[in-house]
Amino acid sequence: MQTFRRVVLPLAKAGLVTGFALSFAHTLGEFGVVLMVGGNIPGVTRTISIDIYDRVQAAQYSAANTTAFVLLIMSFVVLSIVYGLNRRPWAVGPWK
Repeated sequence: MQTFRRVVLPLAKAGLVTGFALSFAHTLGEFGVVLMVGGNIPGVTRTISIDIYDRVQAAQYSAANTTAFVLLIMSFVVLSIVYGLNRRPWAVGPWK
């Protein structure tokens, strides 16, 4: 367990963080499968992308824009965190 904690986890950190970010980004934009398979059941299969779709269909463009902006900010924050966690310190010299 000590080897796993000291060797394997630090080496796998970048891959785990990147995998989380890609899964999160894919899930945020999921629209078609949820709508086709799960339908649009209020309170059960409600996702942000379906909410935006419903608001556009109801001609509530301001609310749809606000929801899309919140989704954009959430994505930006998550990607900024991932970038910060995966960033490597500057190396001095030709070796890296």
